[in-house]
Order: sequence, then structure tokens, then C-alpha cells
Amino acid sequence: MTLVEAPRSRVKAFLRLVAIEHSVFALPFAYLSALTAMTVHGGRVNWTDLLLVTVAMVGARTFAMAANRIIDRHIDARNPRTSQRELVTGAVSVRTAWTGAAVALVVFLGAAALLNWLCLLLAPLAVVPLVLYPYGKRFTNWPHALLGVAQMVGPVGAWLAVTGDLRGSGAAWVLGAAVGLWIGGFDLIYACQDATVDREIGVHSVPSRYGIPFALRLSTAAHVVTFGLFVWFGQLVDLGWLWWIGLAVTVAAFIYEHAIVRPDDLSRVNRAFFTANGFVGIALFVFALLDLTILGGLRP
Repeated sequence: MTLVEAPRSRVKAFLRLVAIEHSVFALPFAYLSALTAMTVHGGRVNWTDLLLVTVAMVGARTFAMAANRIIDRHIDARNPRTSQRELVTGAVSVRTAWTGAAVALVVFLGAAALLNWLCLLLAPLAVVPLVLYPYGKRFTNWPHALLGVAQMVGPVGAWLAVTGDLRGSGAAWVLGAAVGLWIGGFDLIYACQDATVDREIGVHSVPSRYGIPFALRLSTAAHVVTFGLFVWFGQLVDLGWLWWIGLAVTVAAFIYEHAIVRPDDLSRVNRAFFTANGFVGIALFVFALLDLTILGGLRP
């Protein structure tokens, strides 16, 4: 291996570690929030702000994933499902992971600074739940709630990136709560895979403490509330019939997600994540974008 190839290999391995391609799941609702704010405040797309929102989101998510993998590497080593992750096998060194996390954090803070002073001021607060989440499974049975708070940051931050003002941001908080419950509800399903192992090694979660059937029922309840919050958001920002079609598609995806995962059959959890969850975010964003441009008058 040449000296040129080695750094490239470390970068590729780090990108695998943080699953950089999954950033697409975090972006739709940040875009939805930003574009809605642009529609409400002037009706024209600010492409610079949208680019900086993208950079900030990817930076924050990359930092969060890297920190999560670093903090959880010893737990991952004891779980057969996660024992092949890069920090466990040595494909990525802890030093490389910390370096990548630091770079991602600087990128996030830099993008926040370029957006406006409020985003820069609040950016350190946004980092707290990103770091707290992986530690949560060590002291609470409800780490899924911490993940929900971490995910809530995206839509709220995107709205503030456009407006630079907390006043009038209520719709963004409603959308953020919807996204937080959506992801937190799915994390309840995802954690069911590890319920037995978690009990053996002392990792806390709702499935390991209260059982898989309870976790799945709670996830369903969370997604019912999620749908209600999406409805509320649409009313607050006066979205039209295209948004409601998107919500109908979302309901179908939620029903599918919960239908294919049962307490006695967790074999399709990954399908629920990669298919249903990815579809929900992208489909709802597409219908919202059509609504904002066709009915709301958003101009490029």
C-alpha cells in the first residue's frame, strides 16, 4: 500500500463506519423545515442557506455516528449482531474515528457560524443529545427518548437557519417533535433485535426491561402521535391537498412497517428501517415540496 493509498483507505473505512450514505434519511425533514420557512418568509429559495443546512446536517450526523461507535465499541464487541463493526474488528482505529468526529464537528460548527449568530449560539446545545444518547443505554431504560431529542434538532435548526429568530418557530418545534417520535418509535423496534443480549450484558432499553411486545405496542403509539403532529404541522403552515396525500402515503408506510415486525418474528426489522423509514422521509418531503411550489408559491 502506498502512502497515498493509506489515507484514502482510512477515509473510506471511516465513511463505512458512520454509514455516510444514510445521511439521506436525516435530510428530508430538515429540507422540509427550511423550505417551509422560506415560503413563509419571502417565498423564494435561498440556495446558500440550503447548502449550509445540508453541510450542517451531514456534519452533525457524521459526528454523532462516529461518537456513538467510539463510545459503544466495547458493547458492540459483546453483541454478535454488531461484532463486525469497524472499530471492533480494527478496520478503523480509535484515533482515526476521533479525528473524523472532530473534523465533522468543526464542519457542523462552521456551517452554523456561516448561517447566523443564533445557529452558532445554539449549536453546542445541539451537540449535547448527540453525545448523551449512546451513554443513555448505560443508565436509563429509555435511551430511545434521548435519540428522539437528538433527531428533533434537525427541523428546528433548519428553520432557525433560515429565519435567525426563535419567534414564530412553533411549527418547526411541532415538526421536530414529530421527527423525534418517528425515529424514537422506530428505535424501539430496532432495539428488539438485541433484547436478549442486552439483558445478558447489562445494556438498558425498553425491550430488554419491559419485553418485546410492550416495546412494539409503544412504538405503534409513538407513530400514531407522530402522524397527529404531522397533521398539526400542516395546519400551522397552511399546507394544501398535496401534503395530505403525502400523509396518506405515510400512514400506509407506517402500517406496513408495523405489520411486518411481530414479537415472534423480527427477521424483517432491517426491511422496516431501510424500506419503510426511508420511504416515509423521502415521500413526505416530495409531496410537501410539490405543495410548497405549486400551491404555496415557493420560487427557486
